[in-house]
Amino acid sequence: MTLSTLPLCYCTNVHPGRTLAEVESGIDTFAASIATAFDGPLSIGLWFADPVSGEIETTPDAVSRLRDKLESHRLSCHTLNAFPFGDFHSERVKEGVYLPDWSSPQRLDYTLRCCGILAELMPDGREGSVSTLPLGFAAAKKPHSYFEACIAALIDAARRLDELHSETGRIVRLAIEPEPFCHLQTTDEAVAFFERLRDRAEDTGARDIVDQHIGLCYDVCHQAVEFEDAATSIAALRAADVRINKVQISCAIELANPRDNVEGRNALAEYVEPRYLHQTFARNAAGQIVSIPDLTRETCLDPPEAFLDAEAWRVHFHVPVNETRIGPLFTTRPQLEVALAAIEGLDYAPHLEVETYTWAVLPGGDRPSIIDGIAQELRATRRLLADLRLKSP
Repeated sequence: MTLSTLPLCYCTNVHPGRTLAEVESGIDTFAASIATAFDGPLSIGLWFADPVSGEIETTPDAVSRLRDKLESHRLSCHTLNAFPFGDFHSERVKEGVYLPDWSSPQRLDYTLRCCGILAELMPDGREGSVSTLPLGFAAAKKPHSYFEACIAALIDAARRLDELHSETGRIVRLAIEPEPFCHLQTTDEAVAFFERLRDRAEDTGARDIVDQHIGLCYDVCHQAVEFEDAATSIAALRAADVRINKVQISCAIELANPRDNVEGRNALAEYVEPRYLHQTFARNAAGQIVSIPDLTRETCLDPPEAFLDAEAWRVHFHVPVNETRIGPLFTTRPQLEVALAAIEGLDYAPHLEVETYTWAVLPGGDRPSIIDGIAQELRATRRLLADLRLKSP
């Protein structure tokens, strides 16, 4: 199977979107200019915060206005990001991005609104995907009832998406996105959860519906931060028949040789910032991993011994996917190349979306503008995909 032949996509959660007007302005101001700089067919993965999804639902011409606006800029949309429920650009997002979790009716209602909007918005003949959080943040141990509530909500979502398909003829698939320090963070945890979800769906007569409408969003940065090998991870998902509905093309920061690389640790300290959570993992030569839920300047400048003994650190800080090195720091771009080569071997084509949402908090004064920067990411990704297609038998 080839990689997706749909227009390459980038995620608009990088732009503020507190109201429908702000979303529309973002399309005009940013997406249209990025499309021009990219100079090729472009799709955008729209993000609608909960208030925006409600505004669209109650505004009769909202979807048609959005569709017309996209068409006027020669853009399209076949995927949404429904992970951030609230304001993803507030001064402090951190753990708040995981609320409400999948045990809350608010999460189900919001997600279904987004799915309904996408079914109306996407072009004829395409299938849609909507990414969502991996149940919730694992700050504390949850009771059995919590996971049962999440599973019940996801089965309900699958039933509602099956009804949407019957009513509109359009398939929209949910894509659960594993992330470090969440209830689903590793590939093994995702596989185990899908077994549990399917068993419950079988009991309720919804197994086929769940298989059709519920899958995974594979964020390459997230699994790289966990020090998972992308090819092995994707092979495990394939063996377990867990469908990857969406791939988020993303890279993390890597610090090599932390004990002796004082320059690198000092550079990494500049990535400590108050808005987003930057889960940090360190692996030693024996393969042992230690982790902290958020990067701190203290960790960088005066690391605990377990972090100093590591061969490398990886930090959940999305950095431009066209970069392999940023000063004394590396990125996980090699794992991105491995991941896309493994995705190319699947017998279906997941949606591909560049997701570097951190442009506003990236350190350094010599960065390109957000328009030029995202266009560079897209052009680099286009070249990578072209090379992979040429190598495909």
